[in-house]
Amino acid sequence: MKLPLAWIFALVLPNAWAGIAPAPSQATELSVHAPPALLQKLVIEPVSEAHFTETLRLPGRVALDEHRVARIGPSISGRVTEIKAFIGQSVRQGDTLALINSTELGAAQAAYLKAKTQVGLQRLAVQRARRLFEEGIISQATLHEREGALAEAEVELRAGDDQLEVMGMSPAAIRRLADTGHIDSMTPVTATLTGTVLERQISVGQIAQPADDLFTVADLSQVWVVAEAPEQDAHRVEPGRYAEVEIPALLQQRITGRLIYVADTVNPVTRTVTVRMAVENAQHRIKPEMLANMVIRRSSEPGLVIPAQAVVRVDDRDHVFVQTGGDHFELRPVALGVEQDGRRRVVEGLSYGQRIVVDGAFHLNNERIRKELE
Repeated sequence: MKLPLAWIFALVLPNAWAGIAPAPSQATELSVHAPPALLQKLVIEPVSEAHFTETLRLPGRVALDEHRVARIGPSISGRVTEIKAFIGQSVRQGDTLALINSTELGAAQAAYLKAKTQVGLQRLAVQRARRLFEEGIISQATLHEREGALAEAEVELRAGDDQLEVMGMSPAAIRRLADTGHIDSMTPVTATLTGTVLERQISVGQIAQPADDLFTVADLSQVWVVAEAPEQDAHRVEPGRYAEVEIPALLQQRITGRLIYVADTVNPVTRTVTVRMAVENAQHRIKPEMLANMVIRRSSEPGLVIPAQAVVRVDDRDHVFVQTGGDHFELRPVALGVEQDGRRRVVEGLSYGQRIVVDGAFHLNNERIRKELE
């Protein structure tokens, strides 16, 4: 009897494939024996523990110290008649930067002189009323009326004095006005701090208002360096600590300053935190808006460190060769921090005292690859 062809395949093929096992997967070989010649060239040291200095480098720029900047305007409306300071000029506190002719000031001075005259007249009236009261000619109520009028006149005089000070007149100038009675409608715009004139928004003949910023004066003996720290690094920046500044325009000269401000909020657009440091600038060599790098160093807790040259990159991961005995080594994956001063901090994969290849790891890895290819 002939069997159908389909039955023959059903009976024969399972038995034919039964003795054939699947090929095992080839695992990566992670160990190697070093030949005697290579072993003599290897430098093997134990994993050690040390303080590791964390360095945070932030790009930034030089800015004005806002506590040392004055934006100066007139204290009263008027027409500019003379300019005495220009951009780049050094000025001292109290120096006259410009002169303004103000009719309002003239009217206020006239009102002050009038109030002063009224005080003098009321004082004479009170003196006369007191004599008449003592002689029984007038009543006490009339005397009190004269004294009340004197008090009102004195209030008007004090108000006029205060108004003149607000308008920019010094106490000495007000006393001179009271003594001479000479009205002077010219008022100076004076520097409120010692520094350098950075901006001038004024010209002769211009009508100036109290809200106008006519001059910007800054003390450049101290400046700020402002940088943006990524939010994940913000915890490494502490106000009050000292840091370094590298300024490319000054040939990478390193300057020390103090961190004075770390923002309490994160910029939602850049995901950064503003950091600010104060830097002494007595020679005015550091210019506002120069590019700078803020370098913040901080010593961390003791941890395991290995030489950077001990690291071998395999399959885009960091590895080191651990000595497991004599000439036998094992290629072990590790998690490491960034390189600093030729060392890398061990995050995971090694323990204290393990002996690793710190010099010659590259040649040992070549030996491992050669053995795999044989």
